[in-house]
Amino acid sequence: MKFMKLGSKPDQFQTDGDTIRYVASELATDMVVSVGDVKFYVHKFPLLSKSSQLQKLVASATNDNNDEIDIHDIPGGPAAFEICAKFCYGMVVTLNAYNVVAARCAAEYLEMYETVEKGNLIYKIDIFLTSSIFRSWKDSIIVLQTTKSLLPWSEELKIVSHCLDSVATRASTDLSKVDWSYTYNRKKLPSENGHDPQWNGVKKLQTVPKDWWVEDLCELQIDLYKRVITTIRAKGRMSADVIGESLKAYALRRLPLFSKSTLQGSDLLKYRYLVDTITSLLPTEKSSVPCGFLLKLLHSSIMLECDEIGRRLLMQKIAQQLDEVTVADLMIRSSADETSLYNIDVVHELVEQFMMQEHSTQTDCPDDREFQEICPGFISDASKTKVGRLVDGYLAEAARDLSLPLSKFMDLAEMVSTFPRSSHDGIYRALDMYLKEHPALTKSEKKRICKLMDCRKLSADACAHAVQNERLPLRVVVQVLFFEQARAAVAIGNNTPDMPGSIRVMLPRGSYGSSRSATTNSDEDWDGDQTSEELKDLKGELASLRLGNKGGSDGDSGVIVNDAKLSAEKVTSNKVKKIFERLWSNKDKQGENSSSDTSESPASTSVEERKEVVKVAGHMIRNQTQKKSLVTK
Repeated sequence: MKFMKLGSKPDQFQTDGDTIRYVASELATDMVVSVGDVKFYVHKFPLLSKSSQLQKLVASATNDNNDEIDIHDIPGGPAAFEICAKFCYGMVVTLNAYNVVAARCAAEYLEMYETVEKGNLIYKIDIFLTSSIFRSWKDSIIVLQTTKSLLPWSEELKIVSHCLDSVATRASTDLSKVDWSYTYNRKKLPSENGHDPQWNGVKKLQTVPKDWWVEDLCELQIDLYKRVITTIRAKGRMSADVIGESLKAYALRRLPLFSKSTLQGSDLLKYRYLVDTITSLLPTEKSSVPCGFLLKLLHSSIMLECDEIGRRLLMQKIAQQLDEVTVADLMIRSSADETSLYNIDVVHELVEQFMMQEHSTQTDCPDDREFQEICPGFISDASKTKVGRLVDGYLAEAARDLSLPLSKFMDLAEMVSTFPRSSHDGIYRALDMYLKEHPALTKSEKKRICKLMDCRKLSADACAHAVQNERLPLRVVVQVLFFEQARAAVAIGNNTPDMPGSIRVMLPRGSYGSSRSATTNSDEDWDGDQTSEELKDLKGELASLRLGNKGGSDGDSGVIVNDAKLSAEKVTSNKVKKIFERLWSNKDKQGENSSSDTSESPASTSVEERKEVVKVAGHMIRNQTQKKSLVTK
């Protein structure tokens, strides 16, 4: 820290209690100066010789009381006046970044100009500020902090503007020229950890991080911080991502919702203003601020009931980079007066804003890849895929909330139903979690939620889980098994030309499409009920498959046995296909009883019957795999 010593005489100011200050001298004091609650017993000559203001006050005092004056409004109070008084006496006084502004403002109040006496206090302080303080990074920040309690004097004397310019200039300095001390504890550099690589046995110079100045500015109050950031941006040499990093560090230091400290009711206005100010300072450039930080800021804005305009601005910025968000970032809790655990309405609005970007620019951006890349509102398929997976993951976590309405779950899922996904494992996990936590759903509601999933896009692991999942309607389980069989048939070159038309149209086509159209067409789909006759047929086919697999032996007759297996399995496969066809058209046979939402049909499956259906279809898939092996041989 820079400092300047003035005077050479020893300090002769003495204290008598908390309110009396006097000069220990052989000469009796002849003037009393009252500064607030403190009285200074001093001599007129040394003070009046350097202060024009004291001269005026003494001259205007009445004859009966001309030895006592009152200057209660002097900036800096008793401490600042004492510095000025010591200078007048020639006593040793030390100026530094903590007291120089108060001394400068007090000297201005006392009118200690060069016209009164050469080498007066104002002249000496101005030299110290210009040559030392404003050239020091940390001293400029300290001085800037002290100016707040000395307004409007510090503003009128342009101390604030000089400090702002000094701080902004150094923050914008080329990194190769930064040779002063700064605080940087957020992340260690390789050179600071002792792991910096060496070149020809000579250690490289320590690299200055581009955001080296961020932590030191966190010491400033929000008003001064805002002015510093504004000044830095006005110079035009600071990248937007570094500005964003500074805002993030400041919020982490200052906002209680970020630091998980207790929020006091009396501080609501202060923190509300802080959030609104940080929001207003956010750079306009996309991805200049981490999306996770923006979501935390949005959470604070909601909890503190901040300005609606600022909240809308935050949501627009988050929507622009929603593909960078993690599921954990989206888990924004609802306010205390709401029944839901998580604020799904905010997520719904963010996804809506994400989709609106493309709608608002479709007419502006030509249908050309080169133009799409430079068009800021264009949403790529890659971004849509990430957001689709993000929403799937969010729904899987939000589904644990027992008070989450099905309508809100469905609305959010349907918003991204057309987004491209290579797999529907995520939405399957989400709907399964919802079914698990909400067992009271009706059959109709279960059918609705299962329409969100495309069985053709489930991975092998997801299919294995689904066929054993008793929470799913049986229709969905059999559908999953059917598609597994269809995939196995395609894998061995069988295009299933003899498949019924109503089933063949549901085979995988490799397009994104809507999960709704992929899984079901209308209420005419099988709803999970089937007749006892059909179940007997399935059980009979299972027995036939088992008998067919027991025959045969190795050796010279292997080819004959394999041919017999293929022939038998072909007949069995055709029979099972007919059974599947009857299952899909069962609605026409069952009538209205099969679609009841409140009770099971008389022909509903039992747990054991359900297991038999799964066994038969599963056995079909295994046989298809064996077929592929035989054909290869």
